[in-house]
Amino acid sequence: MKLQLGAACAALWWMVAPVLAQSGDDRVLAAREAAGKGDLTRLQALAAQTSNHPLEIYVQYWALSARIARLAEPVDADAVRGFLYQNAGGVLAERLRNEWVRRLGHDKRWDELNAEYALLTQPEQAQQCLAIQAGNSEGPTALLALNAQWLTLLDLPDTCESVLRERVAAGRFTADDVWQRFRRQIEMRRYTSARQTLSWLPGEAVPDMRDLQRLVDGPVRYLASPAARRVSTRMDRELLIAAVSRLARFDAKAAAARLEGLSSNLLSDADKAYLWGQIGWMGAQSREPEARQWFARAGGNGEMSEEQQAWRARASLRVQDWRGLQQAIEAMNPNLRDTPDWSYWLGRALLEQGRTQQAGLQFQRFADRPDFYGILATEALGREYRWPAPASPARTDEVARVAALAEVRRAEALFRLELRTEGLREWNWGLRGVDDRTLLAAAEYARRAGLYDRAIAAAERTRDEHDYALRYLAPHYEAFAREARARDLDLAWVYGLVRQESRFLPVARSGVGAQGLMQVMPATGQWIAKKQGWTNYEPGWLTRIDTNVQLGTAYLRYVLDQLDNHPVLASAAYNAGPSRARRWRDSRPLEGAIYIETIPFNETRDYVKKVMANAELYATLFERRPVALLARLGRIPAANAAVAGLDDGP
Repeated sequence: MKLQLGAACAALWWMVAPVLAQSGDDRVLAAREAAGKGDLTRLQALAAQTSNHPLEIYVQYWALSARIARLAEPVDADAVRGFLYQNAGGVLAERLRNEWVRRLGHDKRWDELNAEYALLTQPEQAQQCLAIQAGNSEGPTALLALNAQWLTLLDLPDTCESVLRERVAAGRFTADDVWQRFRRQIEMRRYTSARQTLSWLPGEAVPDMRDLQRLVDGPVRYLASPAARRVSTRMDRELLIAAVSRLARFDAKAAAARLEGLSSNLLSDADKAYLWGQIGWMGAQSREPEARQWFARAGGNGEMSEEQQAWRARASLRVQDWRGLQQAIEAMNPNLRDTPDWSYWLGRALLEQGRTQQAGLQFQRFADRPDFYGILATEALGREYRWPAPASPARTDEVARVAALAEVRRAEALFRLELRTEGLREWNWGLRGVDDRTLLAAAEYARRAGLYDRAIAAAERTRDEHDYALRYLAPHYEAFAREARARDLDLAWVYGLVRQESRFLPVARSGVGAQGLMQVMPATGQWIAKKQGWTNYEPGWLTRIDTNVQLGTAYLRYVLDQLDNHPVLASAAYNAGPSRARRWRDSRPLEGAIYIETIPFNETRDYVKKVMANAELYATLFERRPVALLARLGRIPAANAAVAGLDDGP
């Protein structure tokens, strides 16, 4: 009876709460706007007008946060501590405490910093470095973690920069370490951070930063200058290496020719091996036929990053050199080699060489997982991929407990005001560390509320009890089915693409401006509407479900027609543009899975894998015996096959 009463109360709250909140919405939004502008006077005036609005806590947080950020002005520590006490355990208390710790570090109030740091649940990187400076009891652990990230944490918070600078000055990191970090930053185009790293060297060893800027801006000109021929110090040598590495990013063949043309005494064998690895990496991404030879001249993996090791394998995969692929994978760092991606391709390499039993052991490691390589591994073992038995549905009392969570209530209020970043933080904080039953209940609650992205996110986190019908929701079915039929599109593929694009969020907006369920760019929407004969185009169509689906499926049909009616090429084109998808083809027909794995853009490669795996899983939902994923991927036509009228659109 109590559980039923609790569920009824929760339902009643959500019928009444939006009405009660409306009157205070303008104040919350005004406070958010003032916070974004750093308007402390306006924030303080708004914070003084307390109310019972469910987001009142945010008005108070923004006001305190803005005060803490003004480093030249004093802060009412009692007000900060009062907020932290009253909201203990919440995401805003965690955020404000992180900000407060940083302010205490700036003010060098080390004892107070240590006391507050101990109460953080998830200290940020900057705060961990402050703990090191403060001599906190957790400082040694944070320092070990920072040391381990020497080659991966390439962009440092200012609090960490001072820690590492002191470590270099104390001899904890050598000049070799500093130059190795510099090389990695040049590889990853972190040029500002690279300059910062070089500033840690002793004065006489620090290069003229104008030379560094010149080689970044124009490596060809730098390599033709006297500076590139005057290699008498470590500094000269490293700048020469950086220039060749930088050139390789634009023109791997030119970089190879430059390296070949250097005097034999300018660089050591190790330096040359490093550069051949760089040139091979860039050459593999641009599909240069010499890439494997360049990698071979690099010798072992040596200083190669995991990204380079992966491209060494892809260079062999692209030309189906199965023995070379096996060797490249077996030489990888264990944590890379043991991923589903490279376990699958090691299995394929073994299978293609007739080593069936060993191949089966590789496939078995990740078979039955609901992802691209898990499905392919299952099929390689001769089995159909099937959804696991569903968990029992979330009970009414389980859903009611989720509905009663303060974080969930605030998240919904924030979503209603289109404050999605804040809403996602609340939702995720409220569901951190929960068990499978709570995750399934949260997914069901979100589904009922139309928060499909949250439903999918919660359902995907389960460890033992799964409900794939919640992971692979199919909302707006009539609209998608109607448009897919009208345009002769595979409905499972359309759903797979939309799930990846927006998680079915009608108001979704990307960083580049794509909008709505199918993430249509405004210019594309207007262009495709004109091609469809629509008049009086309105920008608001992109966030309306019906018109977004119409425009998105029309564009998808257009892209398919441009690219041999091939869903793999069209998926790549939807993310990166039709001309790129075509350019990534080979001079001969290519297995679809090989084409996907050798896409040079990390984002697009991951996107296409997820779209095609999603399509297979939706087909399993919609059809009793779907086409196998390997067959769905098919073969990619050769690059010289004519594609009439290829056009990227607007």
